[in-house]
Amino acid sequence: MSEAATHSDPALEAPWRASLRAARANVVPGVVLWSVGLVLVLAYYFHPPTHAALERVTGLRDRIGFWFPIIGTVICGGILPILYLRRDPATRDEYRLKNCGFLILFWAYKGVEIELWYRFLAFLVGHGNDLRTVMIKSLLDQVVYCPIYAVPMTVLGLSFNHAGLRFAPLLADFRAGGWYRRHILPTLIANAAIWVPVVFLVYSLPLSLQTLLFDLVLCFYILMVAHITRRHGRRVS
Repeated sequence: MSEAATHSDPALEAPWRASLRAARANVVPGVVLWSVGLVLVLAYYFHPPTHAALERVTGLRDRIGFWFPIIGTVICGGILPILYLRRDPATRDEYRLKNCGFLILFWAYKGVEIELWYRFLAFLVGHGNDLRTVMIKSLLDQVVYCPIYAVPMTVLGLSFNHAGLRFAPLLADFRAGGWYRRHILPTLIANAAIWVPVVFLVYSLPLSLQTLLFDLVLCFYILMVAHITRRHGRRVS
């Protein structure tokens, strides 16, 4: 997703150079996002009122069941960013009804995907929040899950939306060759400045709260990328 904020033309700039430049640009916003996650984690463990409030969220999650992560990801990844972007005349036309419907369905799917991944890691590695368990989960997340599945699927979904829900531009892009090198590697490198610390914080929380922290950071992240993209569009127009 952060590839939208690189401001570069892939025909003019090598993917590695563009991704490294985007990673540097993401460091300062990343510190803000890390701070949000760190404050929540520390408050859960060391601030009794926050701990009690989050335990009530856990109770709500238990009552709602599997719909909890779906609803949270739809709101934070889809509805709130859509409402923000619909307010801006520069991006309003890109978020018409059919695009908004697709994005809501897309983030509903991502909510299921992320929840299943977190549950799988808890089954595979354990439910503990000790340093060793958190490190193993973070490594599997960033070295296996993201490069092989999560980031490619996200890039495909958002590219499909950007293409106006048409497959022809995506097929043409595939036929051009080097799709993973041109799109996925730059995205992985650019996003590392934000998501590597974030996933460590996510896995520091109990399983019942992991998707909550992911969704909060996701919302800020999408709005950050949208803001950077919009600001660049005003500068070059």
